[in-house]
Amino acid sequence: MPLIRLSGDVMRQHDSGTTGQDGGGPADEVHVLLVEDDETIRKSVGMALDRYGYRVSGAPDGLTGLEMFREGRHDLLLLDVMLPHLDGIGLCRRIRETSQAPVLMMSARGDALDVVAGLEAGADDYVVKPVDTGVLVARIRTLLRRAAFSAPVGSGESRTDAGVLAFRDLTVDTRGLEVRVGGRLVALTPTELRLLLEFVAEPGIALQRQTLLRKVWDYGWDGDIRVVDLAVQRLRKKIGADHIDTVRGFGYRFRR
Repeated sequence: MPLIRLSGDVMRQHDSGTTGQDGGGPADEVHVLLVEDDETIRKSVGMALDRYGYRVSGAPDGLTGLEMFREGRHDLLLLDVMLPHLDGIGLCRRIRETSQAPVLMMSARGDALDVVAGLEAGADDYVVKPVDTGVLVARIRTLLRRAAFSAPVGSGESRTDAGVLAFRDLTVDTRGLEVRVGGRLVALTPTELRLLLEFVAEPGIALQRQTLLRKVWDYGWDGDIRVVDLAVQRLRKKIGADHIDTVRGFGYRFRR
């Protein structure tokens, strides 16, 4: 079984020679760092993404990937879990020390421990190999959109003319997209920020996990609710656990 499956859309693009916006890719050049030790997979994924108009840089191991990340500008990172020298989970943790860039993990097994460890390390989402390029590109587009989203309209505990919502020690600037706890600026990933904005738009309302998957992760199908649970867990660590209640068997509720 191939480790990457070319979708019909990609095959048609290859036949017609179209890339970029006409071929369904990004209007502006997007830099993707792909860290994958299997050369065949690295080349095939890189070629597939290139056909969609993405500019891909490849690294064969975690330490090389970390060096390339530090030296260049990358809009999104695509990391394999099993890497020599520094695995994908460790690499994701190192990246999160200095950057909130979108991270998409790839796992050959789809093993629950791999998935949970990757999400706990700060990854935004994951895909399981063999990877269908249509699914891969859809996940990448979603992560990039999330990094440049506009805040949902809603009513918070209190709102100033500047669009700042206040919840005790937590303030959320829905226009400037800044979050502060006790006056201290908190760095959130695009996924965490998008999730928080969904919560503060409807404080006191219980939100189902599947609803959050659709709104935040843009899943048009049944996705893995573990990505929601792990994102909420990371968000609680950053803004304080007392702001988000678990509604057992349903989802989460942001406290007024």
